[in-house]
Amino acid sequence: MQLSFGAGFAFGIRTDVANSTPVPLGIMQDISLTFSGDLKPLYGGNQFAVAFARGKIKIEGKAKLARFNGRLFNDTFFGQTMATGQVLTALGEAQTVPAATTYTITAANAATFQTDLGVFYANTNLPLTKVAATPAQGQYAVSAAGVYTFAATDANAPVLLAYTYTATTGQTITLVQTAMGAVPTMKGVFTTTFSGKTMTLTLNNCASEKMAFATKQDDWTIPELDFLAGADLFGNIGTLALSE
Repeated sequence: MQLSFGAGFAFGIRTDVANSTPVPLGIMQDISLTFSGDLKPLYGGNQFAVAFARGKIKIEGKAKLARFNGRLFNDTFFGQTMATGQVLTALGEAQTVPAATTYTITAANAATFQTDLGVFYANTNLPLTKVAATPAQGQYAVSAAGVYTFAATDANAPVLLAYTYTATTGQTITLVQTAMGAVPTMKGVFTTTFSGKTMTLTLNNCASEKMAFATKQDDWTIPELDFLAGADLFGNIGTLALSE
């Protein structure tokens, strides 16, 4: 008797580009696969069908996994350009407005400063108002180089800076407009083993129709990938291999 227990393991291999690196769907939570056929019954003059014929068949899948990975997201859904480097966020960087002119603060990551996300008084958490130049009390200005300027009346005020900056670590997917019809395709492999017996499902031509993730207070973020599977260029769907 063959049984299955646990979420199993799944892998994707992109098929629309040459020599693609296989991508594991890491820390798998669950995966569901549905094979559904459009069944057409034939009726005569009585209540029960006398024959059946099957029309279109759809293979639908849904995978939930806990690991975030740039290659995974790009190969399974976006299919765009990926490069080394990432955007990081400074949240509540503690600084103090100088006691004397020029009342400027240079962000700790000014060398790769990207986008200002606001300034807050550290003692009250109230936001300062951004202006183009010559700030008054309760206002600030910021340059593209990550230099924040404050009013003389805010001298010695402890503030919190929020901004984004770039780093050379990680991965970045550049999302751009693409033509209708473009979609990355993959070969999907799912395998599960219990009590020494294995089931392996290989689907030759898969495409993701949805990628989603939702954050929640005091819980893990679990990305979800929904996909469809069909025949490859040679008319092959894949294989389903079992120990029994």
